[in-house]
Amino acid sequence: MIVFRQTNSRYPFLWETASQPAARYNAENDGPAQYFADTVDGAWAEFIRHAEITDPQELLEVRRALWCIDLPDEEYTQVALSIEKTTGDKSSYSDCQRYARSLRDSGVTRFLAPSAAIIRDQAGGYRVEDGLKRGIPKSGNIYIVFDLLPTAPGWRAALAGPPIEILNLTNQF
Repeated sequence: MIVFRQTNSRYPFLWETASQPAARYNAENDGPAQYFADTVDGAWAEFIRHAEITDPQELLEVRRALWCIDLPDEEYTQVALSIEKTTGDKSSYSDCQRYARSLRDSGVTRFLAPSAAIIRDQAGGYRVEDGLKRGIPKSGNIYIVFDLLPTAPGWRAALAGPPIEILNLTNQF
């Protein structure tokens, strides 16, 4: 399964230790927690939302690595939280973290959740028909893996920043 992730270009595309900052489904030092988007736009939107970028000028200065990663085809548990929790603002993080911890405690290491960052039905990419057009509406997802993935290959797809139009697709805090 091909997924996408953006990172600071100085670092690898996967976490290798537990010491990572808190995010929606992991508390601080609760890793490794690997987050992947099912689309390129979703990966960029995750960064933009997390960094709270709203100014197009600020986005022009972003330099990140966009990675394409081939994850093993394994079963992913569908998150069983409300859409309000899985896509909410930072106040919903503690509920999501508790839920993720309960999954890990029960032996689940891989799960799937709706993307909080990309606006629903805006993850469809593009198509070409008399020029570039928006793709078929698609809601983006993220894959979360609580594990090291030493055999998952990744390819650096870009060393730049997201296109400006991603700002319009991002569900800001």
